[in-house]
Amino acid sequence: IKSDLNSVRTRGDNAEHHRLLQWISSTDYPAQQSDIIKRRQEGTGQWFLAAPQVARWLSEPQAILFCPGIPGAGKTILAAIAIDHLLKSVQSSSHGVAYIYCNYKDQEEQDTLRMLAAILKQLVQARPSLVGPVEQLHKRHADRGTRPLPDEVFSALQDVLTHHSTVYIVIDALDECQDSNGTRRQFLAKLRDLQVGQDVRLMVTSRFIPEIIDWFNEALKQEVQASKEDVKRFVASQICRLPRCVQRDPALQEIIQEKIVEAVDGMFLLARLHTDSLLDKRTVKDVKSTLAKFSKGSAALDEAYKKAIQRIEGQLSGDYELGKKVLSWITYAKRPLTTTEMCCALAVELDKAELDPENIPDVEDLLSVCAGLVVIDRESAVIRLVHYTTQEYFERIRDAWNPGAQLHIASICLTYLSLSIFKTGSCSSDQEFEERLQESQFLDYAAKHWGEHAVTVEDQICELACSFLSHRELVSCATQVLLLKYTYRGYSQGYPKDSTGLHLTARFGLPIVLEALLLKNQVRETAVVLERRDSDGQTLLYLAAGHGHQRMVKLLVDKGADVNA
Repeated sequence: IKSDLNSVRTRGDNAEHHRLLQWISSTDYPAQQSDIIKRRQEGTGQWFLAAPQVARWLSEPQAILFCPGIPGAGKTILAAIAIDHLLKSVQSSSHGVAYIYCNYKDQEEQDTLRMLAAILKQLVQARPSLVGPVEQLHKRHADRGTRPLPDEVFSALQDVLTHHSTVYIVIDALDECQDSNGTRRQFLAKLRDLQVGQDVRLMVTSRFIPEIIDWFNEALKQEVQASKEDVKRFVASQICRLPRCVQRDPALQEIIQEKIVEAVDGMFLLARLHTDSLLDKRTVKDVKSTLAKFSKGSAALDEAYKKAIQRIEGQLSGDYELGKKVLSWITYAKRPLTTTEMCCALAVELDKAELDPENIPDVEDLLSVCAGLVVIDRESAVIRLVHYTTQEYFERIRDAWNPGAQLHIASICLTYLSLSIFKTGSCSSDQEFEERLQESQFLDYAAKHWGEHAVTVEDQICELACSFLSHRELVSCATQVLLLKYTYRGYSQGYPKDSTGLHLTARFGLPIVLEALLLKNQVRETAVVLERRDSDGQTLLYLAAGHGHQRMVKLLVDKGADVNA
């Protein structure tokens, strides 16, 4: 019996420990590390670990290693290789390892507070006995539903660092961390502050951004460039994917390896794209013709992407349409989408009040119709573009390639939010709310981001938006999801219950929709409606101004909203 009680107690302690760490940071960088290192071609990256500057970083106290590289050089893979080496060879009770993968799509998760919290979480995960500072933060904030300030997390992190002789911190793709609001500079300053009195060794990868280069002017430097040996090893591993005419011709295989190594000029990503371009070449002549056309230099990536688009457009019409939708969703999405969210979004049928399970596509089909431009991170279940440069390319061409994408996405979000299952309104308990999110996995994205898509096509989406916003229960359901962020007992009820469709238009900045709602509902007492407060005491003008929507503010003031209310 005593053994059973100890077992139960241990499981309870583990569950509480996990809950505390999830509270301090929900970001799962170890899952991303697992996904990235799995894609590593065996034997690649050894040159990096053997480089003299890397060896110095591994051995010198408080060393900083800066690893710049051109887009597509393989910086993220090398960061993962370095992290893997640290976790296997260095991490111990006295040596800590933590890392951040910056992501252009995940700006919301990458402010100074969240990144410091993620580092704290990883160090405590590796040494559960150091959970004390996190417990103190939880006691101070959880029951009140507040979050720690960056300085509080920084202080807790300093406390944990004192229990290590050395801590290695790796930051990948720092250039993808936003700097419009000073986040990047503030975060780097905090990392430098962590080194005061502590042996914290910092490694950072980035593109060649002048400001970042200046910041690391005195650091150790190791430029990242795909080695010819690594590229050749990668291409050789891909031969098994190529048509039979290649697989039965060793001489042709050698030509392919030589031509791709010659063409990529230190850009690992280009090796992948060039290899993918051979997948549909069925004769030796076609293969050689394609090899002869490989571009070099700065235009090579754009040319490779253009050819990938041509392959997508050359598919059967159903595959082409699916590929176009998948690429548009990923390109326009306001945050990374999971495979479940993507499949759910693709299953939504306009003008239908139910989601038909038979209309949900298979995940693997999403990959097969996108010509190698889309990958799935299996551990985190995120579907994404193969590289940051792919996103940049589609941002340049997307309005011409698929001009109706924003309208389609906004329509899908609003249709989903209007499904019959949400007409019961908001949930009355934490459990019910969590079950709803689990059962309706596209709800989180649709509720939080429909307005951001709608604002670009407001006049075209107006009728559908008004239909949704006029339904009190649907608005209540969406508002609950939109405004709840923190998990504490009873958190599901901590949203403004009197928030209306008009309040949502003010939050998202949709003046055309607001006017249409007032007209549709034949509101005579406009001034009274404009002063209506939600249960948090917020008026439409307060919300519009607080979210920086100048056009909405002007409209409300013109209609008589009280600026002093």
